[in-house]
Amino acid sequence: MSIDKITWHDLTVHDAGKVRDFCAKVVGRRAEPVDMGDYSDFNMVPPGGKEGVAGICHARGPNADIPPQWLIYITVDDLDRAAADCTANGGSIVISPRTMGGGRLCVIRDPAGAVCALYQPT
Repeated sequence: MSIDKITWHDLTVHDAGKVRDFCAKVVGRRAEPVDMGDYSDFNMVPPGGKEGVAGICHARGPNADIPPQWLIYITVDDLDRAAADCTANGGSIVISPRTMGGGRLCVIRDPAGAVCALYQPT
């Protein structure tokens, strides 16, 4: 598996609005809503920035099973192979590979219990 870079990070929690407001006040981020159908998650944009640098997400819908922690997204060349390598080497799959935005992702837990997302752009 080739790891290119950490491409994103987000936080999935039950009260995303409260955490959105906290991040806006404490670290000066501006929130931009991301339409999820019947609710919105949020991209957090730094002062003077034009693009989001992190997400604050509700723990529902496709994110219902993601633990409440900052989750890094690591770009991989082959998501299916990386997921198979995860389980073959003592890790587990928290969320199976699925399509998201401009690619595919899965959430894994390593043998120590730490969680991250693997992401393969299309």
